[in-house]
Amino acid sequence: MAEAFLRSFAPELEVYSAGTSPARAVHPKAVAVMREAGFDIRSHVPKDASLYLSEPFDYVITVCDNARESCPHFTGRVRERIHIGFTDPGDFRGTEEEVLAEFRRVRDEIRDHFALFAKTVHA
Repeated sequence: MAEAFLRSFAPELEVYSAGTSPARAVHPKAVAVMREAGFDIRSHVPKDASLYLSEPFDYVITVCDNARESCPHFTGRVRERIHIGFTDPGDFRGTEEEVLAEFRRVRDEIRDHFALFAKTVHA
Protein backbone atom coordinates (compact mmCIF):
# COMPACT_ATOMS: atom_id res chain seq x y z
CA MET A 1 0.00 0.00 0.00
CA ALA A 2 2.80 2.39 0.91
CA GLU A 3 4.55 1.78 -2.41
CA ALA A 4 1.42 2.60 -4.41
CA PHE A 5 0.71 5.78 -2.48
CA LEU A 6 4.29 7.03 -2.57
CA ARG A 7 4.53 6.40 -6.33
CA SER A 8 1.36 8.45 -6.82
CA PHE A 9 2.51 11.32 -4.57
CA ALA A 10 6.06 11.50 -5.95
CA PRO A 11 6.16 9.89 -9.41
CA GLU A 12 9.69 11.16 -10.02
CA LEU A 13 11.04 8.95 -7.22
CA GLU A 14 12.20 5.38 -7.72
CA VAL A 15 10.21 3.46 -5.14
CA TYR A 16 10.92 -0.10 -4.07
CA SER A 17 8.99 -2.19 -1.61
CA ALA A 18 10.30 -5.24 0.22
CA GLY A 19 9.83 -7.00 3.52
CA THR A 20 11.81 -8.88 6.08
CA SER A 21 9.45 -11.87 5.86
CA PRO A 22 7.43 -11.33 2.69
CA ALA A 23 4.22 -13.24 2.10
CA ARG A 24 3.74 -15.26 -1.07
CA ALA A 25 1.18 -12.77 -2.38
CA VAL A 26 -0.29 -9.40 -1.53
CA HIS A 27 -3.09 -9.83 1.01
CA PRO A 28 -6.45 -9.97 -0.82
CA LYS A 29 -7.98 -7.44 1.55
CA ALA A 30 -5.13 -5.01 0.85
CA VAL A 31 -5.89 -5.44 -2.85
CA ALA A 32 -9.59 -4.79 -2.18
CA VAL A 33 -9.16 -1.64 -0.08
CA MET A 34 -6.57 -0.21 -2.44
CA ARG A 35 -8.96 -0.79 -5.33
CA GLU A 36 -11.50 1.29 -3.37
CA ALA A 37 -8.89 4.07 -3.26
CA GLY A 38 -8.28 3.84 -7.02
CA PHE A 39 -5.15 1.67 -7.07
CA ASP A 40 -4.76 -1.73 -8.69
CA ILE A 41 -2.06 -3.63 -6.80
CA ARG A 42 -3.10 -7.11 -7.94
CA SER A 43 0.08 -7.56 -9.94
CA HIS A 44 2.40 -6.54 -7.09
CA VAL A 45 4.59 -9.31 -5.75
CA PRO A 46 6.06 -9.24 -2.24
CA LYS A 47 9.86 -9.19 -2.33
CA ASP A 48 12.53 -9.88 0.27
CA ALA A 49 14.58 -6.91 1.46
CA SER A 50 17.74 -8.98 0.98
CA LEU A 51 17.43 -8.29 -2.76
CA TYR A 52 18.31 -4.64 -2.16
CA LEU A 53 20.89 -4.70 0.65
CA SER A 54 23.80 -3.53 -1.48
CA GLU A 55 21.84 -0.88 -3.39
CA PRO A 56 22.17 2.84 -2.59
CA PHE A 57 19.04 4.59 -1.32
CA ASP A 58 18.22 8.08 -0.23
CA TYR A 59 15.67 6.68 2.21
CA VAL A 60 15.03 3.31 3.78
CA ILE A 61 11.60 3.47 5.37
CA THR A 62 10.30 0.78 7.69
CA VAL A 63 6.54 0.66 8.09
CA CYS A 64 5.91 -1.87 10.84
CA ASP A 65 7.50 -2.30 14.23
CA ASN A 66 8.68 -5.82 13.45
CA ALA A 67 10.46 -4.61 10.31
CA ARG A 68 12.04 -1.80 12.28
CA GLU A 69 13.54 -4.25 14.74
CA SER A 70 14.57 -6.86 12.17
CA CYS A 71 15.50 -4.62 9.24
CA PRO A 72 18.76 -5.95 7.83
CA HIS A 73 21.84 -3.80 7.51
CA PHE A 74 22.04 -2.14 4.12
CA THR A 75 25.62 -2.11 2.83
CA GLY A 76 24.82 0.35 0.05
CA ARG A 77 24.78 4.07 0.81
CA VAL A 78 21.65 5.02 2.76
CA ARG A 79 21.21 8.73 3.30
CA GLU A 80 18.46 8.41 5.90
CA ARG A 81 16.56 5.67 7.72
CA ILE A 82 13.01 6.53 8.69
CA HIS A 83 10.40 4.60 10.63
CA ILE A 84 6.74 5.31 9.94
CA GLY A 85 5.00 2.59 11.92
CA PHE A 86 1.63 1.04 11.23
CA THR A 87 -0.11 -1.94 12.73
CA ASP A 88 -0.32 -4.93 10.39
CA PRO A 89 -4.00 -5.21 9.41
CA GLY A 90 -3.39 -8.83 8.41
CA ASP A 91 -2.96 -9.66 12.11
CA PHE A 92 -6.36 -8.18 13.03
CA ARG A 93 -9.09 -10.66 14.00
CA GLY A 94 -12.80 -10.03 13.78
CA THR A 95 -15.74 -10.33 11.46
CA GLU A 96 -15.23 -9.88 7.73
CA GLU A 97 -16.48 -6.28 7.94
CA GLU A 98 -14.34 -5.51 11.02
CA VAL A 99 -11.24 -6.82 9.25
CA LEU A 100 -12.01 -4.76 6.14
CA ALA A 101 -12.54 -1.71 8.35
CA GLU A 102 -9.10 -2.27 9.89
CA PHE A 103 -7.51 -2.57 6.44
CA ARG A 104 -9.22 0.70 5.45
CA ARG A 105 -8.06 2.43 8.63
CA VAL A 106 -4.45 1.37 8.07
CA ARG A 107 -4.68 2.23 4.35
CA ASP A 108 -5.81 5.75 5.25
CA GLU A 109 -3.02 6.14 7.82
CA ILE A 110 -0.47 5.03 5.24
CA ARG A 111 -1.92 7.46 2.69
CA ASP A 112 -1.80 10.38 5.12
CA HIS A 113 1.72 9.70 6.41
CA PHE A 114 3.20 9.15 2.96
CA ALA A 115 1.49 12.25 1.58
CA LEU A 116 3.24 14.21 4.32
CA PHE A 117 6.54 12.44 3.62
CA ALA A 118 6.27 13.24 -0.10
CA LYS A 119 5.72 16.92 0.73
CA THR A 120 8.85 16.99 2.90
CA VAL A 121 10.90 15.36 0.14
CA HIS A 122 9.72 18.09 -2.25
CA ALA A 123 10.27 20.93 0.22
